[in-house]
Amino acid sequence: MKKYLKFILAGVFVLFQLSLYGQSMTDLRLNELLIVNTDDYQDDFGEHSGWFEIFNTGYGTVDIGGCYLSNDPENLKKYTIPRRDILTRIKPRQHILFWADNKPYRGSFHVNFTLAESSMLILTSSDGSTILDMVSLPLDLKPNESYGRLVDGEGSYGTGSDNTGWGVLSRTSPSTNNHSLDGKSRSERMKETDPFGWIMAVMAMSVVFLSLVMLFLVFKGTGNIALRWSQKKADAYHKNKTKKISLAETSGETFAAISMALHLYANETEVHDIENTILTIEQVRRNYSPWSSKFHSMRKPPEMRKKLDR
Repeated sequence: MKKYLKFILAGVFVLFQLSLYGQSMTDLRLNELLIVNTDDYQDDFGEHSGWFEIFNTGYGTVDIGGCYLSNDPENLKKYTIPRRDILTRIKPRQHILFWADNKPYRGSFHVNFTLAESSMLILTSSDGSTILDMVSLPLDLKPNESYGRLVDGEGSYGTGSDNTGWGVLSRTSPSTNNHSLDGKSRSERMKETDPFGWIMAVMAMSVVFLSLVMLFLVFKGTGNIALRWSQKKADAYHKNKTKKISLAETSGETFAAISMALHLYANETEVHDIENTILTIEQVRRNYSPWSSKFHSMRKPPEMRKKLDR
């Protein structure tokens, strides 16, 4: 039985891992693309080619090995991302870059189609049918001009994506955040909103005060519950201790035993101890030793008489 239980637990663990893996793939997003590249970012062969990046919106590492890329909705498995490649693992909130140069023999990140001859870009899950994300390519995009999400990972995605949240970026940002180059950071926006730090101070003190209030209520509530429980136990103890036995519920045998005990206690000829752990032995005084005085068993003790001379 234990052997089968081990197999069952192992199967549950494997299914759990697979479910986690399947859920993590839904965090993938097509994030930015460049169709015509004349003097922008170069690949590892020193050539200018169209490119696109995928962004991991989750907080766990995702391996996209086995997923598919395509520019044809009728053929979702046009390009298979190779498995067991350590470089296909996307860390949390990070990007990965692919080159659309129609030269797949150059490596895992060179797909077998170009964006210049495409009207859309599709990312499909490893099952070959679930579309994780898709984007329609703009027709009026200028050379070296990128089209991407205004905020990384945000906007419409999936089968019904309508390019909400996408736009022409003022500068290309391959393998990095789209909004950090032209947008202000949160700390800068907070500094403009609260230059003297009063809002931050009030918020911090409010959090501390509310935490203390919650702790006070929790400890007070638990203390009252403990006091009520203790009082309830004490009342039950005193109630049981002061409970009187009704004479009507007492049997005749009990009365007989009590009467016999009183009689023995009142009788002078009887010896009775109040304590139930003391054994009373009545002392007998004798002037001889019962072990060596055998002469008491004789009928008449011998007498020695002297004869008197006349």
